[in-house]
Amino acid sequence: MNTSLNARRRARDLAGAEQGVVDVLVVGGGVTGAGVALDAASRGLSVVLAEANDLAFGTSRWSSKLIHGGLRYLANGDVGIAYESAVERGIVMTRTAPHLTRPLPQLVPLHDGVPGALTLTGLHAGDLLRRLARTPSALLPRPRRVPAAEALALAPGLRREGLRGGLLSYDGQVIDDARFVVALARTAAGFGAKILTRTKAVSLDGGGARLRDTLTGAEFDVRARKVINATGVWAGQLVPSVRLRPSRGTHIVLAGTALTGTGLTSTSLTVPIPGSRNRFVLVLPQLDGRVYVGLTDEPVDGEIPDVPAVPDSDVDFLLSAASSVLERPLTRADVLGAFAGLRPLLDADGSSADLSRRHAVLTADNGVITVVGGKFTTYRRMAADAVDATKLTTVSARTKDIPLVGATARARLTRIDAPARLIAKYGTEAAAVAELDQTTLHPELTVAEVIWAIEHEGALDAEDVLHRRSRVGLVSAEANCLVDIVSGYAGANPANHSRGS
Repeated sequence: MNTSLNARRRARDLAGAEQGVVDVLVVGGGVTGAGVALDAASRGLSVVLAEANDLAFGTSRWSSKLIHGGLRYLANGDVGIAYESAVERGIVMTRTAPHLTRPLPQLVPLHDGVPGALTLTGLHAGDLLRRLARTPSALLPRPRRVPAAEALALAPGLRREGLRGGLLSYDGQVIDDARFVVALARTAAGFGAKILTRTKAVSLDGGGARLRDTLTGAEFDVRARKVINATGVWAGQLVPSVRLRPSRGTHIVLAGTALTGTGLTSTSLTVPIPGSRNRFVLVLPQLDGRVYVGLTDEPVDGEIPDVPAVPDSDVDFLLSAASSVLERPLTRADVLGAFAGLRPLLDADGSSADLSRRHAVLTADNGVITVVGGKFTTYRRMAADAVDATKLTTVSARTKDIPLVGATARARLTRIDAPARLIAKYGTEAAAVAELDQTTLHPELTVAEVIWAIEHEGALDAEDVLHRRSRVGLVSAEANCLVDIVSGYAGANPANHSRGS
């Protein structure tokens, strides 16, 4: 099973995509599109995936980096979505991608005037779903109330005045959402799917699409028995009958020391928004020592940008909300970077914050199938429903039992002969990465990782490496310093000499 993606393979797959009729053409290389490609290919269907930019270029890399159990949906009464989230979280964390996920302690600080009874009830309801989903408590322990001293030990930066304690629960965190998508695409490639990045759908219908190689400008047709539009927030541009109400979710990036002199440790904070029963700001520690604070939920009108801008109002809101529970208020000087993603919510009455995260599979008059809505955690169910809608096979979805590239049991991960940082990114492939040049370019990037990204993970240039195969790009100043260096390795890679051929 060859799971390596590189420029040489892309050139071969481009040439092969024009020949004959493929079973399924997937448009969109985010978590849903890559999930559809894996689902279809693992059922024995021939698959071409066309992505206009790079894998995880859009919304999938701008998530909160959580594989969560859907507690927020319980607050809205969406028990079905919450249960689905809990089931999918368990599948990802125990079977398909243990190496790319980890348990995340979450603390709700309880200061004077902040009620905790209703929140604790919700946490226990979420834990019931965890048990129904058969996710072991050894992985995600049961929620409990903790005294003030323990809350401070878990999060030393908390405001001490008026602190009565906290509510501690556990959820799933994905180490890197963009790398998760790359692992999905590589696994699909191992089942024979053709993964075509920098390949834009100019037009499409139920029988195929006109595609453009954006590296050369050449256009060609791909004929398909079924076409699945998995372009997320851009779905309506290809299928006008799809009506969406995008919502912007913004995060800011901080150094961990911004929250306390000793760091946030490994416990995240869940900060209730006054006046709302189901909105929170999350303070999320990362393995690299950075902290992400998110997220907003603001409606977006007008043209959908490739990379959403982060307005000052979002930054101010997040700083203020997080500061409400901290000993030292955060300021703009603490902000290293910021990012925003657009949720592809189905149009309906109400505010964007209250719109359902339920996904839908829609078939247009011209036969194009669109899968839209949903969220990162439930990508696998979305993909399975989309492939079922093609009616091309009687084989049921197999993906709950297909480990992604690099996956193995958690106990075995600890025995891999490689640095823990590499194991968290590459799983069983970490040992092979560790054998390459370990010259450090950045605390979170070595020459070995650049080479691996280009030779095996489909990165075609420095932007792909810095923004989608690593998280360096979340701090623009740091990424800008490395563009020329990383570009040199990309240009020297023999696989790239065939680009566009």
